[in-house]
Amino acid sequence: MTAEKTLPKRNEVPKDLTWDLATVYKTDADWEKDFKRVSDMIPKLAAFKGKLTKTGKNLLDALTMRDQVGQIMGKLYVYSNMRLHEDTTNPTYQALSMRAATLNSDLSAALSYMTPELLATDATRLQGLLKRYKGLRPYQHEFDELDRSRPHVLSTEMEHLLAQVGEIASAPDRIFEMLNNADLKLPRILAGDGREVQLTHGNYASVCLESQDRVLRKNAFEGMHGTFNGLRNTLAACYASQVKQGIFYARARKYPSAVEAATSSINVPVSVYTNLIGTVGKNLPKLHRYLELRKKMLGLSDLRIYDLYTPMVKEVDYSVKYDEAKEQCLKALAPLGKEYVDVLRGGFNSRWIDVMENQNKRSGAYSWGSYGTNPFMLLNWSDSMDSMFTLIHEAGHSMHSFFTRKSQPYHYGSYTLFVAEVASICNEMLLTHYLLKNTEDRALKQYIINHAMDGFRGTLFRQTLFAEFEMEVHNRAEAGEAVTPEMLCSIYKGLNQKYYGAVVTLDDLIEVEWARIPHFYSSFYVYQYATGISAATALAKQIIAEGEPAVKRYLRFLSTGNSDYSLNMLRDAGVDLSTPAPIQQALDVFEGYVDQFEKLMPVKASV
Repeated sequence: MTAEKTLPKRNEVPKDLTWDLATVYKTDADWEKDFKRVSDMIPKLAAFKGKLTKTGKNLLDALTMRDQVGQIMGKLYVYSNMRLHEDTTNPTYQALSMRAATLNSDLSAALSYMTPELLATDATRLQGLLKRYKGLRPYQHEFDELDRSRPHVLSTEMEHLLAQVGEIASAPDRIFEMLNNADLKLPRILAGDGREVQLTHGNYASVCLESQDRVLRKNAFEGMHGTFNGLRNTLAACYASQVKQGIFYARARKYPSAVEAATSSINVPVSVYTNLIGTVGKNLPKLHRYLELRKKMLGLSDLRIYDLYTPMVKEVDYSVKYDEAKEQCLKALAPLGKEYVDVLRGGFNSRWIDVMENQNKRSGAYSWGSYGTNPFMLLNWSDSMDSMFTLIHEAGHSMHSFFTRKSQPYHYGSYTLFVAEVASICNEMLLTHYLLKNTEDRALKQYIINHAMDGFRGTLFRQTLFAEFEMEVHNRAEAGEAVTPEMLCSIYKGLNQKYYGAVVTLDDLIEVEWARIPHFYSSFYVYQYATGISAATALAKQIIAEGEPAVKRYLRFLSTGNSDYSLNMLRDAGVDLSTPAPIQQALDVFEGYVDQFEKLMPVKASV
């Protein structure tokens, strides 16, 4: 596999490898028409202020209009941003994206009276309106959730003020995204054979760090982190603003901490977060056992962070083309039933996916879209097993969105971040099971198990490290400590020593890795990857072992959206994350993969 890659310009990418955003808006002029529609409807929504609950008709009309405007706003926002993500230097879509953000902020401000006005209404009267007006009954769970938030909702004037702050509060994320994707210049680096390679976000992990060329891996690690190290002061200031924003909102809404504000918003107790950190911490010897195995397989006297991504099974050079990967994914997902597979195949054939990396394209991968559109997936494809797993991962998100939007009205047509990673990681588990079942090649089995173990290391262990980092930074900031580059680097280095230091020789540059993690700009998000893999591990085992009964429970979970609380939905599907048990079970499965890998290792001849 070569790491050298000349990126095409956007207009050079084959059409069938791009997503079809014309299904959202055929032209930018159509976007402008909807932009005007929302602008014109905002004053009409605001006109319900002061009389929202005077009659059931007023309340129903306001909620109906809110949902209509919200659906259009969602399309405006995702279209402008996905167009921008095609080429982050495109000034047309930079402007549309900013206008959409401003309009969304205006809409939030116009709606800011709604929650406090509803809460100012006697609860008995609200329940009476729900009983008397049939059209209001679908909003029952929303009103229950509103009542739960009662202690944290402010006056109408204060809610309006907080809504106006929204656009300013999003500045750290927007600044990081523009710096990371548009302005950041990564260096050309040397491979072991003397070739020069242009380092990019897209080739960093999936090509450079997965390479068998240790010189390339080392130079990629140093090139990436050295670049971010040169910006550590700017990025520390940016992240400090993100942390302060979270603390501001938590205190404004009378939460004891930023983490409690984040978890309480989806009715998840902080104990779920701390159970995760505590349970993973107790099981770090399992990670260290895996790292020792990796060190042995790679034949290294010292294991470095940049050695954690390259396959341990050197004789297997697994390469998979995009079209082949799609078929493998569909076969792997067959246990989920014909409807699931047929819908996903239709999506593959209908340009749901933006496949190739191109110049100035947003890095990474995601699934997006809005109510009223099909799901979309952004990839930066390379012909690797990792890219195939990314494809099936994002397909899990997209199918979760598809079934939710198909089954739920707009106001329940999304799902919380807490369950967002479950469907995607469950798909990965099913792909691992399929690949292992369909090969007898010892080395390939080791390769697949290697990938599975790396998934646990990257999702359960690494994301918990990230979660612990976020909690420590926020705790210290809430105690009055300044968020400086030194503080951030010290915490991050200490956690790497805790998680990896027993086996891995840590390079000094690892202390600045926090500066390149985009998810830190969605505060207290990453722990949900770790809880997600735990739930997904249990669900995949049930689907494989039980068949149809488990599939029915699972598809019901995918279709529930926001019509119930996340912990309830998972419990109904067969997983109780209010206890540490699923975390421990996932860690035990990880250890089982280590056992399987060791059994497949060649037995040394006795002397």
